Amino acid sequence: MFRSGRRFEGSRLQILAVPTSGATGRVGYVIGKKLLGRAVDRNRLKRMLREAIRGRRPAINAFDIILRLRQPCPAAELNGIATEAGALLDALAPSAPKTPR
Repeated sequence: MFRSGRRFEGSRLQILAVPTSGATGRVGYVIGKKLLGRAVDRNRLKRMLREAIRGRRPAINAFDIILRLRQPCPAAELNGIATEAGALLDALAPSAPKTPR
């Protein structure tokens, strides 16, 4: 999947999307230990990314998606990475309805 599909690049995050052959798309997360050292921070980022996906789910069901952290980051910047993920997912499916919070 890393060789094919559409890529959306952010400053710290990369999204790879391939059209799915099934009914609903799958999502994978690649967050290396060298990029985000503490397991607590890696799990927190995954939860934040899952929430960004959930809010855009109806529009992105047609894709299998991988969200990949590209650069090391301090734990204080996790909210910015989640915001960046939302912007990249909006670029993938511009008609995605945003869930009000």
